[in-house]
Amino acid sequence: MNFHDFEKRIVNVTKMELPGESVQFKMAPMERLQELKREAKSRDTARRAGVMSLFYPSEEFETRLILILRKTYKGVHSAQVGFPGGKLELEDNNIQDAALRETEEEVGVARETISVLKKLTEIYIPPSNFFVQPFLGITTKLPKFIMQEEEVEALIEVTLEDFLNDKNITSQILSTSYATSLEVPAFKLNGHIVWGATAMMLNEVRELLKMAL
Repeated sequence: MNFHDFEKRIVNVTKMELPGESVQFKMAPMERLQELKREAKSRDTARRAGVMSLFYPSEEFETRLILILRKTYKGVHSAQVGFPGGKLELEDNNIQDAALRETEEEVGVARETISVLKKLTEIYIPPSNFFVQPFLGITTKLPKFIMQEEEVEALIEVTLEDFLNDKNITSQILSTSYATSLEVPAFKLNGHIVWGATAMMLNEVRELLKMAL
């Protein structure tokens, strides 16, 4: 979709109710749902993070979504695809500020150029004990991406058409922190398998876009 059309229609999301957990859970295995319920008791000690689902125009004014491939490290989200974003710091006024700051740090998009259109459904991630607050935002000019080399392995620029294409929903056999050889629902985007919390948040974004566009 041409970004001019996307920009006009995407504002419809501001008036919409969130699809919520029922849509997120479509991209989670049953074992995951059970663990989410068990781990909910840890909410008092959980940390908080904000991430940005950011859409922007390409050079050809094609609508795209930016995702990142995280570096390989000793942690539960090593080498996984995710949104730009990160944990709430003392310098942040609120969780939206954290998402904007971390997006600027990780992919180089200046926070003042991002219009935040919607606060999405928060999700709890048991392995890292984080509550993650996603936001839907747009920037109206092609960003000059600057990758944070310490934390980001690669930038993944996904076209809107690929993101909305049902053919890119798949499943994958994976070993996770809570199960071995588990079949999980996933997105296949730009050759990457996107599963877990990111897939759950992406599915809510996808549902909103289908209603708005």
